[in-house]
Amino acid sequence: MQRIVLFMGTILAILGVFFVVMQILGLEQIILRNESGELVLLTAVTIIGMGGAIFSLFVSKWMAIRTLGVHTIELPRNPKEIWLVDTVRRIATTAGIAMPQVGIYESPDMNSFSSGGRRNAALLAVSSSLLNVMSPREAETVLAHEISHIANGDMVTLTLIQGVINTFVIFPARLIGTPIDALFVRGEERKRKSGPAYLAIAMALQLLFGILATMIVAWFSRYREFRADVGGVKLSNRQSTIAALERLQQRSGEPLPRQLAAFGISGGKLANLFASHPPFDARIALLRNPQ
Repeated sequence: MQRIVLFMGTILAILGVFFVVMQILGLEQIILRNESGELVLLTAVTIIGMGGAIFSLFVSKWMAIRTLGVHTIELPRNPKEIWLVDTVRRIATTAGIAMPQVGIYESPDMNSFSSGGRRNAALLAVSSSLLNVMSPREAETVLAHEISHIANGDMVTLTLIQGVINTFVIFPARLIGTPIDALFVRGEERKRKSGPAYLAIAMALQLLFGILATMIVAWFSRYREFRADVGGVKLSNRQSTIAALERLQQRSGEPLPRQLAAFGISGGKLANLFASHPPFDARIALLRNPQ
């Protein structure tokens, strides 16, 4: 969950900056007055959309460390850190990737995440609770899951998808806003400025399309979680992976992410559309009955 929330938070911040910059520099007006305004707009949002996604990928590791207070292990200080570093190194070698940067952060939740712009320069962090509650064998399967994410290049793939989605959030919002705005501003006045409806419509549509885009990213994230589960089994052990998932299920009770609760989404099928991870039952069933 942390991986997706941090990534999406950066994307939303970039979209916000894009909107402000467009207004301050008057780019909206330039595009509206240009005969090839649609092409100019598409080019601008593609560059900014893809550029924003790529930028968020390369700062994701830094953001994760600063936001969660991750203590990166340069030199292991105790048996627990020694075990963690040695286990990550062994699994990473098996997966054929370079040793990730390893970290621990304080949290009552049993959780872990991987981040970074390159598979051979990644960050793998685990919560203190995960190390304290899980058995070494269960914790090892969690590490294998995260290393599978890194080896599969999931963050890079997510970045490409998010970049395309950024474009098709911003571009249609402004494209649709233009003809609606034309109903309120006509003739010579239209040549000088956009009307009062343009910004309101563009902002509303961007929010709506952004919600729909979040569903797409969440669906992709759920698919990659299934794949990482399967990859993690290959790097560790099937029964231990199932046991770790069952422990996480018992501990978490499948709570609704706070980000969704804030929007008044109380659960059920609608909430599932925004979930970054599949239900534990579905993940466990897949591992018990591989196809």
